[in-house]
Amino acid sequence: MMSPEEIADKWLRAFNDHNLENLLSLYHQDAVHFSPKLKVRRPESNGLIKGKHALRIWWQDAFDRLPELAYLPQTITGNKERVFMEYLRRVPGEADMMVAEVLEIEEGVIVASRVYHS
Repeated sequence: MMSPEEIADKWLRAFNDHNLENLLSLYHQDAVHFSPKLKVRRPESNGLIKGKHALRIWWQDAFDRLPELAYLPQTITGNKERVFMEYLRRVPGEADMMVAEVLEIEEGVIVASRVYHS
């Protein structure tokens, strides 16, 4: 079973490669995801989505809209139940943004993720 830090590394690689299948493979079928960007782009969600299908739609939209979107890791800290990632969100033409994300892990898969922006 991967450590939380290994999950975070694999998560960042999959995201930066825009490899949706590898990214989704890290999640439990019923995982939940909270993001302030969700609140803005999909106000009806109140920032929260649930399940791999919703995650697929959310990230595919991001990859389609922002083909050069990249997350540059700054800090990864974990214990056996969660990992905390800090990364720099970079999109050409936009100001860089520091982001913190917490991945909650059970039995080797992500069951919840929460994003915080600076």
